Amino acid sequence: MKLLRRVFPHPHLTFLLTVVWVLLANNGSLNSLVFGLILGIIIPFVTQPYWPDQPKLRNWPMIVEYLLIVLWDIVMANITVARIILFKRDADRQPNWVCIPLELRTPEAITVLAGTITMTPGTVSCDLSAQGHNLLVHCLDAPDPEAVRDQIKQRYERRLKEIFE
Repeated sequence: MKLLRRVFPHPHLTFLLTVVWVLLANNGSLNSLVFGLILGIIIPFVTQPYWPDQPKLRNWPMIVEYLLIVLWDIVMANITVARIILFKRDADRQPNWVCIPLELRTPEAITVLAGTITMTPGTVSCDLSAQGHNLLVHCLDAPDPEAVRDQIKQRYERRLKEIFE
């Protein structure tokens, strides 16, 4: 088991790098798969000293649910942003800064939350407080900032808490 852990210090990263390489190469051949696997072994092995701890993922079914929710939200946010840009006058837009108090404490979970917010069109994660207890988010159009805060906490933070903590 220790030998396997030496060869694959981060097995999930190895798998992810292999899949990403095959998708980027746009070629499902054996050569592409083997080269992706070689990259998937070398990159985690070389970067292993820079990884302090491997995150503990506690709830795998929740990860699938989280990914599906994020993908759905990205599609819906694209439609919403397109409507705002095309049909809403500049004077009617209400951009806002929203401060989200975080219950998450692990750096990995906070990073995933900030990345999710930034990937969703119309919102951008801008800053994290020094203690990591608040996340500052800019919204393209948020007439009710409290509703945005509550939605982020309910849809994303709650699920990430179940996954990481």
